[in-house]
Amino acid sequence: MDLADGLLDHPYDVYRRLRDSAPVHRITGPDGTPAWLVTRYDDVREALADPRLALDKQHASAGTYKGFSLPPALDANLLNMDPPDHTRVRRLVGRAFTPRRVQRLRAPIRRTADTLLDALGPHGVADLVAAYAAPLPITVICDLLGIPDEHRLDFRVWTDSLVAPDPARPEAGKEAVVAMLGYFTRLLRDKRAEPGDDLLSDLIAVRDDGDRLSEDELMSLAFLILFAGYENAVQLIGNSVLALLSHPEQLAALRRDPGLLPGAVEEFARYEGPALLAIRRFPVEDVTIGGVTVPAGETVWVSPAAANRDPDRFPDPDRLDLGRDAGGHLALGHGIHYCLGAPLARAETEIALAALLERFADLALADGELRWRRSLRARGLVALPVTY
Repeated sequence: MDLADGLLDHPYDVYRRLRDSAPVHRITGPDGTPAWLVTRYDDVREALADPRLALDKQHASAGTYKGFSLPPALDANLLNMDPPDHTRVRRLVGRAFTPRRVQRLRAPIRRTADTLLDALGPHGVADLVAAYAAPLPITVICDLLGIPDEHRLDFRVWTDSLVAPDPARPEAGKEAVVAMLGYFTRLLRDKRAEPGDDLLSDLIAVRDDGDRLSEDELMSLAFLILFAGYENAVQLIGNSVLALLSHPEQLAALRRDPGLLPGAVEEFARYEGPALLAIRRFPVEDVTIGGVTVPAGETVWVSPAAANRDPDRFPDPDRLDLGRDAGGHLALGHGIHYCLGAPLARAETEIALAALLERFADLALADGELRWRRSLRARGLVALPVTY
């Protein structure tokens, strides 16, 4: 099976067939090399927590994985690390990126949401991705890192170039990497000279028994926090709004009882999460997954999106149900690589939806065909036209 064959256009149909017939399936990966795709909930959850499935590309056999090459200064991030390096870096990050910091962001997130909605006016037609779902998280992440206002549009363009590259401009991804590396080099220099009340300044200063982050680790973390923090939130917000507007009975239930919103965010993440695939993994030894032996060094792609629609874990999984207990969904990972920014993505989505529904009582989808981004790592809409 070619991974691109139908998956981008009809992912849940493809995943349903694979779960039923070949839950651990030999495929052609997104880089054109052979890989294994894992689709059942129990197998995906176990694989995400299996220490024998490494993230570090050094464990890939020669000729089995190409992927996207980042310079060392951006490659030393948590998505390419295994213990003990991952344990050390995550511990240091955890000392700066705390639940208290996320809680302090809730009021600024709401102010940003209200400002963006004010700009829409009381009625009209708008693209909610461009006008709301995208600028909200990029503003939040840039505030978090201490990035000045004048550079925020640049970061959105660079991130989009990496996640959903334009086939007409194959060089855009490399240009974005060079631009981000140059910018973060200057930003770290400035933060060292004049620290601020922001996460990047705290990451520069953080220590644990004398240990501290290296220059490449700092650069890579800034890149990862910006990249993953923006992408996860923009897709989750946009997909959640689409799910609500496509299910008027669920929208009505949420309007009647706003207290459903925290649990609803979990159901939105389960139903239409921010990615079709988790980051690739490489067995450090032969590993049996779902009864299939995967040789050491080959590429493994696990799909939280497929797992979250597994009827053996979530009954009637293709139905959006805001009353469902969606706990245990894998949209934001599992195990030691569970998404560091998951609490922030949840807070942003909850606040964004609350502000939107409070502001517009008659929000509805506008006429026209919806187009999904051509990306396996960012499951989201190109645009979300609405009337209000």
